Amino acid sequence: MFAAVLTTLFWSISIVCANRSVKILGGSEANFWRLAFATVMLAVWSYTFGHGLEGDSFPLFLFSGLIGIGAGDVALFQALPRLGSRLSALLIQCFSAPFAALIEWLWLGTKLTGKQMIFGAIILGGVSLALSPSKHLNISRRQLFLGTAFGIFAALGNAFGAVLTRKGYAVAIAAHQNIDGGTAAFQRLIGGLFVAGVFLLIVKQQTREAPRFTSVKEKWRRAWPWVTSNAFAGQTLGTSFFQIALKHAPTGIVLPIIATTPLVVIPFARWMEDERPSRRSLIGGVIAVLGVIGLVLVK
Repeated sequence: MFAAVLTTLFWSISIVCANRSVKILGGSEANFWRLAFATVMLAVWSYTFGHGLEGDSFPLFLFSGLIGIGAGDVALFQALPRLGSRLSALLIQCFSAPFAALIEWLWLGTKLTGKQMIFGAIILGGVSLALSPSKHLNISRRQLFLGTAFGIFAALGNAFGAVLTRKGYAVAIAAHQNIDGGTAAFQRLIGGLFVAGVFLLIVKQQTREAPRFTSVKEKWRRAWPWVTSNAFAGQTLGTSFFQIALKHAPTGIVLPIIATTPLVVIPFARWMEDERPSRRSLIGGVIAVLGVIGLVLVK
C-alpha cells in the first residue's frame, strides 16, 4: 500500500515536469527521451544491485512493458488531442482498475473482498467527480468516438500490463527468484522504449514541423532539466515503486490508489504553474483520499 502511495506521489511530480518537456520537444519525442533516460538510470541500478536481464520472469516483464508502457502510452497520446487531458485521464484512470481486476480474476484467480471493491469504487468516484468536464465538450462525434476508443485501449493496455507484472512475479516466486522493483521496472522499460522509438520514427517521417529553436543545443538546454526530472521521478522511482506495489497487492487494489495521481498533481501544479483548482476538484480529491484511507484500513 505504501509503495502504491509513493508511486502516486512520484508520478504526480513527473506529470508537471512532463508538461514542460512536451511544450519544448513535442509529445512523441518527450515520451521517448524520458523512457530512454529512465532506462539508463534503471540499468545502472539493475546491473549494480539487481539482476539485469536475468530471471524466468523476464519475458513477462518485457511483454508487460510492450503492452502497458509502449502501446498504452501510444494510445494515450492519440486520445489526448481528441478529448483533452481531463477527459482522457478520466477514461484511463477509471477503466484501468476494473479492467485489471477482471483480467486478474479470470487469469490468476485473484478475488477482492466486498469492502475492497466498495472503497475502490469510492476512489474512482472521487476521481470521476474531480476530472469530469464542467462544460459541454465541443467535440465532433468522430473525434469523440476515436478519442474514446484510444482512451479505452490505453486503459486496457495499462491494466493488462499490470496483470502481466503480477504474473511475472508469480513465475519468479515459483522459481525461487527474488526480483526487486528496480530490476522489474528496467525489464519493463526496455519493451516500452522499443514501442516509443518505433512510434517516434513513424511520427518523424510523416510530419515535417518548422523548427522552433535556432539549434538543437538551444532546444536541449531548455528541455533537459524537465526530461531528466520526469524520467527520474516518474519512470525511475515511480515505476520501481509501482512494481513493488504489484509484487505485494492485487491490481484491483493498487490501480485505484494510483488513479488519484491527477488529484495529487493539483498542489504541484498550483506551486509550479500557478494553476488554481476548482471547488469540485477539491471535493472529488477529498472523496478519493477517504477511499484510499478506507482501502488501506481494510487491507
